[in-house]
Amino acid sequence: MFKIHLKDTVLDLTTPLVMGILNATPDSFFKGSRMEAIDLGVQKAIEMVNFGASIIDIGGQSTRPGAELITTTIEIERVVPMIEAIHAALPQIPISIDTYHAGVAKAAIDAGALLVNDISCGNFDSKMIPMVVANRVGYIGMHQTGGPGSMHEVEARTNIMGTLKDYFMHKKSQFLEMGLTQWIMDPGFGFSKTVEENFTLVKSLAELKSLNLPILLGVSRKSSIYKTLGVDADAALNGTTVLNTIGLQGGANILRVHDVKEAKEVILLIEKMNA
Repeated sequence: MFKIHLKDTVLDLTTPLVMGILNATPDSFFKGSRMEAIDLGVQKAIEMVNFGASIIDIGGQSTRPGAELITTTIEIERVVPMIEAIHAALPQIPISIDTYHAGVAKAAIDAGALLVNDISCGNFDSKMIPMVVANRVGYIGMHQTGGPGSMHEVEARTNIMGTLKDYFMHKKSQFLEMGLTQWIMDPGFGFSKTVEENFTLVKSLAELKSLNLPILLGVSRKSSIYKTLGVDADAALNGTTVLNTIGLQGGANILRVHDVKEAKEVILLIEKMNA
């Protein structure tokens, strides 16, 4: 099974893990993840770890449709103090920085982060992968198309799973040439895809296992769920749990979620069923 090196420690993915979402931004689509005050962020991180989170993912730039693009300076000002405080409170818990800027990622690493969660898979900043390799941290690369302002536009295609496999095969070769051999792929539920494609990638997730890379699944409270159910993000926990269950059965190694307790319960139940 997969083991990802994070500097001098190892992230063991023998059993699926939960990544808790904590946003140091005022405009994340789900208000329950917004933690601009440092003390509230630390309190939330401790709560998530107590519920079973193995990773805390911190972001300062919202990636919801229509979100304002901020400068790297503002992004660093938002995330670094939060990372420093959470790292001090929970030194044993790996922190992930959710950013597509190498400069922000480096500042976060210097503050204690051990993983870079890059929705652009290295496409938005050519310095990102060399910086990750030089600092020996973990890396998560996501599938999407377009640029920072157009990542939610959908390209015409007929086979989303074929597209994803081709994309990550290309990235494996590209990253290998740059010295990155161990990393985690994210198929990008909710980014540059139709609702039908989002559901297809969850139910067909096992097709990506042939790439021999660990898989992160991030469906938590996203619009494909709540619009299908005719509710809003606040009422999308049950739908999230259903898709997380299907994703785990398809081979997901990490669940990136707002609701750690419920995600951890899904993992425990799936483990019990498979015992």
